[in-house]
Amino acid sequence: MFVTIAIPFYNAEKFLLDAIKSVFVQTHNKWELILIDDGSTDKSLEIAKSINDPRVRVFSDGKNKKLAARLNEVVKLAKYDLIARMDADDLMSPTRIEKQVSILKNNPSIDLVTTGLFSVTDDLQPISVRWNKSKTISHSQLLRRNIVVHAAIVARKSWFERNPYDTNLKVAQDYNSWLRASYNNDFKLQFMPEALYYYREENNTNIKKMLLAGKYGRKMFYKYGGRDKYFLILRSYIKNFIAVSIVILGMNRLLLKRRGKSIMDKNLLNRFYKEIQLIKITII
Repeated sequence: MFVTIAIPFYNAEKFLLDAIKSVFVQTHNKWELILIDDGSTDKSLEIAKSINDPRVRVFSDGKNKKLAARLNEVVKLAKYDLIARMDADDLMSPTRIEKQVSILKNNPSIDLVTTGLFSVTDDLQPISVRWNKSKTISHSQLLRRNIVVHAAIVARKSWFERNPYDTNLKVAQDYNSWLRASYNNDFKLQFMPEALYYYREENNTNIKKMLLAGKYGRKMFYKYGGRDKYFLILRSYIKNFIAVSIVILGMNRLLLKRRGKSIMDKNLLNRFYKEIQLIKITII
């Protein structure tokens, strides 16, 4: 099966080329790559346009519409019935797309597949690893914790068409989509208990983003939380306070480690370093 891989980007010149390289090393080679610029002012667009391959399409209108709008545009631009997400500052394992496509191909009742992740620093040093042991998630479980790795999603185009992102939200657009779809019994997702996505989140723990995500989250809980909505709203305030306190104290790395677990498996760590090296030395 062919798959559309989409990388929206904004001022990502430092990381974009490596993200693209990790597409080119995929063991699943039936893909197109959509690079969609969100009004970058650095050399990101120049890097994207430098990729000379018929499978790569670059789109730019010079505007800064934000992520949700660009992801909705990707659905309209995609040639194929499967769409894979990826952020411009991340990397992915060479086997990621092959494994996710295989699950969707063999399970027509499933609409979305996501993987676990390595949390890494900007210079690709592993911080922690996390994945979900269960294959599925209920609406009540999703309300208590968003454990779906958004950028590691591969989903059917028809699902995205039924569940567009809310462009009014500045953050947590993914969580809003999950809750809305789950509330409407349209969230047939499967987790893969493997860390196949390499997520640079070292600089994602900023206070403004946390507070805004908490604010939006509480509105979602009120709308989709049913009889547990007030408990969930109170719990959100408490979690927000703890997380912000950790950041204020300069303990960001502790927050990231709490989200996952230490990497004790040497084979897992060796695989990570080998795959990073393969991506780095790839010439495109």
